[in-house]
Amino acid sequence: MGAKGRRSALGLRLRRLHLRWLRATQPVLGPLRARWGRSLKLRTMTITGVITGVMILISGTFILTSVGDDLFSSRRDQVLQDSARATLAAQRLVDASEASDRGSLSALIASVRRTVQDTSSSQLIYVRRQPGQEPFPEAPVDFTTAPQLVDAVSSELSEAVVSGEAPQYWQPVNLTSDAGTQGPGILVASSLVFPTGAGTYDLFIGYNLADTERTLSFITRTLGLTALILMLLIGALVWTISNVVFRPIRAAADASRRLAAGESDARMPLQNDEHFDVLSENFNDMADTLQARIDELDQLSEMQQRFVSDVSHELRTPLTTIRLATEVLQGQRENADPTQARAIEVLGAQVARFESLLADLLEISRYDAGRITLETEPTNLVTLVHEVVADLQPLSPSIIEVRPLGGYSPIDVDGRRIRRIVSNLVGNAIEHGEGRAIVVTVDSNAAAVAIGVRDWGVGMNPEDASRVFDRFWRADPSRVRTLGGTGLGLAIAQEDAAVHGGVLEVWSRPGEGTHFRLTLPRGEGTSAFVSPIPLVPEDAAVDGGDPDVTGGWLRRPHRRVSKEKRR
Repeated sequence: MGAKGRRSALGLRLRRLHLRWLRATQPVLGPLRARWGRSLKLRTMTITGVITGVMILISGTFILTSVGDDLFSSRRDQVLQDSARATLAAQRLVDASEASDRGSLSALIASVRRTVQDTSSSQLIYVRRQPGQEPFPEAPVDFTTAPQLVDAVSSELSEAVVSGEAPQYWQPVNLTSDAGTQGPGILVASSLVFPTGAGTYDLFIGYNLADTERTLSFITRTLGLTALILMLLIGALVWTISNVVFRPIRAAADASRRLAAGESDARMPLQNDEHFDVLSENFNDMADTLQARIDELDQLSEMQQRFVSDVSHELRTPLTTIRLATEVLQGQRENADPTQARAIEVLGAQVARFESLLADLLEISRYDAGRITLETEPTNLVTLVHEVVADLQPLSPSIIEVRPLGGYSPIDVDGRRIRRIVSNLVGNAIEHGEGRAIVVTVDSNAAAVAIGVRDWGVGMNPEDASRVFDRFWRADPSRVRTLGGTGLGLAIAQEDAAVHGGVLEVWSRPGEGTHFRLTLPRGEGTSAFVSPIPLVPEDAAVDGGDPDVTGGWLRRPHRRVSKEKRR
């Protein structure tokens, strides 16, 4: 495998790891990302908190570094002064001595130790004859008050004392206290010149900086606590300011939500700010204007509904007279000539269509006025579908197949209205099925029962399918209609489905036919359900634009109707 192949494999491995990380963190990060995306207040507080925390961290680090350096520098200067004072006292003692033999030199060394201990603030002393000198038999042996100093002396410090010109040198070391804990320290080295050929001795004094470390730790804890308190205070301040700043926005959102929900008296209160008060006044003016237009539209709608209802009722009386006259003429059709017989037949058909149109108009006006009464009773939808198909089969040039996959358990529905829905759907399939087969499917699950009507006719494009339930709308008005129709059948069918808490949907494609799906919940307490029948037929070519291939979640519409339980 070449370098390019290794890079490709590495990239693929990284992508897989990234996908695994996304899947693992999605349950946690998903809600957070959603909350982050829709909450300006959360973003403001988070960004302010992060910036404030970074500033406090940088400031605290700078302060701690400065304080620590200053403490160390001050302590180091004190140590060097202390060591220099002890070294000078020891050197004066050596210069005043006339010791020449081992005994007197050993006594001198002991005096030097006492002098250093008395003069210095440290009791950690190490005195040794400087290496590299000529042997001197009478020279006293090295001594130390802290064995740890022997190992603490580095070669660099030893060389600096021997070859350097400065009076003293120092290095940082770790020293063990009497309690056995290690801490920072400073080891200062200087030289003492002994008389009578004893040579030069190195004096090492160790200083424990544990007290300085404790001071620095105390300052660190104090700064940390101060930073925490400051973060909490800044968070509280930002939260308070955010509430004050976003209060007018929340008030506007609440007023708009209430207005959208139908509360006509929803208004935005004044906020005691010149800019937001202008917003409140403009919003309230807009709400008043919208309410006035809505009232006008309600009045016009009520007048239209009343007009349709009144006209439909008023037309019933003359229509009844015309129908009776038509029946009389039809009874005498055998004695009429062919032209008159044809005219009587056309007159009868149009009177029947006129009656159907009036009945549909009256039904629509009842739905618009909210005066719908359901007479529910336990109904077997499989039996109902078989009865409807048996009545319409003589009008279809092809076989209408019923596939009862489920739905045998009775459910409480208004049988007359469900029968009307199925009749409309099957009749529509006969009209537009191009003489091909029609399949009516009945299926159910624990929450819902569904009826699907599938034809393989001309189909509709998405724009026509979205308007198929509009009143008086036809996809192709020029088509010759087999069953007549008023243009209100599917609109009434959708209202009949909604009044039961169900959903009537359509899928269609040009050249592939149409599929209507009626889904009814099993009970009043069912607010959401899954249709047991897919909206997109299995034989259709599924692509990304087809919704609800397997039957998604449906929510029952809310409609206020009166219901009567038929015993």
